[in-house]
Amino acid sequence: MIEMLKVFKALSDRTRLRIVRLLMKQELCVCEMMFILNLAQSRLSHQLRILRDAGLVEDTRDGQWIIYRISPGTRAIIAELLAVFARDKANRPDEEAADRKKLKACLEKGLRKKKPLSLMSGREASGSI
Repeated sequence: MIEMLKVFKALSDRTRLRIVRLLMKQELCVCEMMFILNLAQSRLSHQLRILRDAGLVEDTRDGQWIIYRISPGTRAIIAELLAVFARDKANRPDEEAADRKKLKACLEKGLRKKKPLSLMSGREASGSI
């Protein structure tokens, strides 16, 4: 019962639910999710930690990148839950469509191929080079 409560609490937050929906489509690094969701790194990391603690997402290191994905063991369960709630009129398809559009733009920009903001100088990060 405690594990089930952790999952439902993790999914009860709008931002975390958006993250899960994105990760159901494909694995993403933090910089990609920051771009798509327009979140600060610290806030996103907090949300990802809650999802990881609930066993919904896992991360792997790929060089300097930390890549997040839905845990394979929970993918089918999450898909079923999301399908049930997708039929709910209170769901915001406009927000999901906007996230998908930003995901496409993010992938086109190739953010993962660029130097992470934390490694850039202040001038590089601000785009003034």
